[in-house]
Amino acid sequence: MSSSRADYSHLYWVLKDLQADARFELRTIATGALLSDEFGRGVDDLERDGFRVDERVECLLSADTDTGMARTLGVATLGMADALGRLRPDLLLLTADRYEMLAPASVALTLRIPVAHIEGGDASLGAIDEAARHALTKLSHLHLTPTETARRRVLALGEEPWRVHRVGAPSLDHLRRSRLLDGRALAERLGVTVAPGSLLVACHPVTLQRDTLAEADAVFSALDELDAPLLFCFPNADAGSRELVRRARELCARRVDAHLFVNLDPVTYWSLLGVVAAMLGNSSSGIMESPSLGLPAVNLGRRQEGRERAANVLDVAPEPAAIVAAARRALSPEFRVSLSGLLNPYGDGRAAERIVGVLAEAPGAERLLRKPAPGSSFPSPD
Repeated sequence: MSSSRADYSHLYWVLKDLQADARFELRTIATGALLSDEFGRGVDDLERDGFRVDERVECLLSADTDTGMARTLGVATLGMADALGRLRPDLLLLTADRYEMLAPASVALTLRIPVAHIEGGDASLGAIDEAARHALTKLSHLHLTPTETARRRVLALGEEPWRVHRVGAPSLDHLRRSRLLDGRALAERLGVTVAPGSLLVACHPVTLQRDTLAEADAVFSALDELDAPLLFCFPNADAGSRELVRRARELCARRVDAHLFVNLDPVTYWSLLGVVAAMLGNSSSGIMESPSLGLPAVNLGRRQEGRERAANVLDVAPEPAAIVAAARRALSPEFRVSLSGLLNPYGDGRAAERIVGVLAEAPGAERLLRKPAPGSSFPSPD
């Protein structure tokens, strides 16, 4: 089950390993931004990568508002009722914290389909993702957490220990297992050559605030003061994303060294992270994935508040002067050198094999669906 380029990046190697394992019969559902031309139609990446898309649930409203997001969730629920009603899988695999994931999880609850959830127990206090993630945890029956802290947080929510497994973040498997692009191949894929000292910008709407673009003025004011070449990634399909895209396109139109990319497949994105000098924004990628490459990351505002961090992350308030200062520090060779030997708290690039192992050993639906009353003892599975 995938709804965006971001969660597909996280699921890629998990899906590959499930597809190759005779113990599983893989079925995939694509929904949300994956089916949207505006957001790069990422479902085509799944098919090019050899995955059959068994169900397509159209749900993303072209509204760019919070009420549009709410209606998208309602449409997704209706579509998922039909799709999951047809497929009736033995287990539904979901990842992370996108609000659209509440639709398949809720439908699975009513259809008595057990749910396995990847990356529960993490934190992002400045976005609605925080509540969505913990709601998904309570709707799920197996928990595949990225860190030990996340595992303990899921246990604190009352989940039985045998259900909760620390596996790491599966997006990191790309660094160990994917064949990343060299400079020439990356330039061909992007259509531009990545200049030395480039800054990757990945900013999303701040969905917990009434004004989801409250930080945008500070970001673009700061970028106007920086002379580093700029590479923009498209934002998530959340309220306010179109205005972020408009402003990024406007900046790119007046600067020959600035470029905007609509949809970067996982290998291209990882390859890009490997060649830029630093990244800036409020994306989880700046927290979870950049440490594995020793990549300096300027984390803006509150969106990722609460996540575990490595020393490459520079937290900064959404103020132009502070952003400029942090970006210049991140781009300095001295700071990059200081990150030698950095460890990533989100894992070692072997999450997919651990996830497949947990799923292979999981008990059947009857046992998975039966949870104890709060405060009771936690028996092992039969």
